[in-house]
Parts: sequence; C-alpha cells; structure tokens
Amino acid sequence: MTTPGIPCSLVIPAYNEENRIQSLFDEITGFDGELIVVCDGTDNTAGCVSRITNGRKDLVIRCLEFDHRLGKGGGVIEGLKATQAPLVGYFDADGSTSIDEMIRLFSHLSNSDGAIGSRWVPGSTLRVRQGILRRIESRAFNLLIRMLFGLTYNDTQCGAKVFRKSAIDTVLPQMVSRGFEFDVELLWRLQRAGYTVTEVPIVWKNKGDSRVQKRDMIRMLKGLFVIRFGPGNV
Repeated sequence: MTTPGIPCSLVIPAYNEENRIQSLFDEITGFDGELIVVCDGTDNTAGCVSRITNGRKDLVIRCLEFDHRLGKGGGVIEGLKATQAPLVGYFDADGSTSIDEMIRLFSHLSNSDGAIGSRWVPGSTLRVRQGILRRIESRAFNLLIRMLFGLTYNDTQCGAKVFRKSAIDTVLPQMVSRGFEFDVELLWRLQRAGYTVTEVPIVWKNKGDSRVQKRDMIRMLKGLFVIRFGPGNV
C-alpha cells in the first residue's frame, strides 16, 4: 500500500507491546507523517494497533504483522523497506522519546543525511535516568564502538533516529545485523558511504522494562565483531 503525499515515515518496532502501545499513541497528536508499526511478537499487539487505527482518523497508521521474531534490527529493516516518504526514521514503542522530539530531529535533515538523538551530549535532558549499572554499561559499550568502528557518536543506541530515504536505500541492502547491534552497523555503513549524520541532544525519559537483556548484550558483542571483521568489511 502506498501513501502519496506523506512527508515522512516513522517505524515503530513493536515486539509484544500490547500493554503500552495504546499509551504511546495517546501521546501522539499533530503528526502529519506516516506511522508504521512492525509487530513480530506472540501477543495481541497487532490487534491493539488495528483498534487504534480505526479510532484515530487523524493519523496515518500502517501495521506490518509477522508470524516469527525478526529481532530489533530486523523489525526496523522491514519497516524501513515499507516506507514511501522522502524522510524516514524509527523510534521505540516505550515512549521514551516523544513525537515532538522526532519531529525536531526531522528538521535537522535540511543540512544532513541523518540525525540521531543523543542522551550524552550537552543540551540533552534526561527526565528519568537509567540506573547506574545501565549507564556504566552504556559508556563501556560506546568506548568499544569507537575502538572497533571509528564512530565518534556519543550515543549510538538511543532509539530515535531519522534519515533521508535516499541514504537508507543505499545502505539497507548491505545490512546483516538483525539484533540490537543494528544501530551501530547502520551508522557505520552510512559513514563508509560518505553520508553525514548529525548527533542531536534530545529530551528523553527512561520508561524502564528494557528489552535488552544480558544475553542480548553478548549477542550484540558477537554480532559487532562479525560485522567489523567479516568478509569485505576489514
């Protein structure tokens, strides 16, 4: 299905989000773009999105439903493939980043190919912080990313990113990650292709219930080494 005239598309990966997807949409008003929800879980998220769509005629909502787990990155990839607008992006279903912040990120694309929200640059506002252990893990992870990939961003994992569709279409076929390491690979491939991505301070509120578990961190680390030192990437 195409949606002509839509200025921007936002992908929302929604793995088993039936308990909070309604509250996310309750906070979305005045958005003239398209919202693509990717449902690949085992609960009734897709049914909730269908009900929301029927009741929110002020929003353009599409739901992509899959009968198998795609992974965080896999869900974003499928959503980005389905986008039609010239400007695209994605943000988390937990509502840690508001729709107003996503709209503000889009405004940075007038001078850049991408804009990513950052919790760790001057000007950012963390209304509810993560726990101290999670923050330490985040900083250690960022140091590793700098060493492995040469990326200078302070926050590759914030779930608020927007891009020109032309840039995404260039690198998406090269993407191999489907897990939480997806963000790092995407930024790295954009950098290698010569695109500019701006890091923007963001207003962010930790909503808890993180989907990144210890086993996911181990998979991320393994995946990152495969990406960096795989055939043709050294």
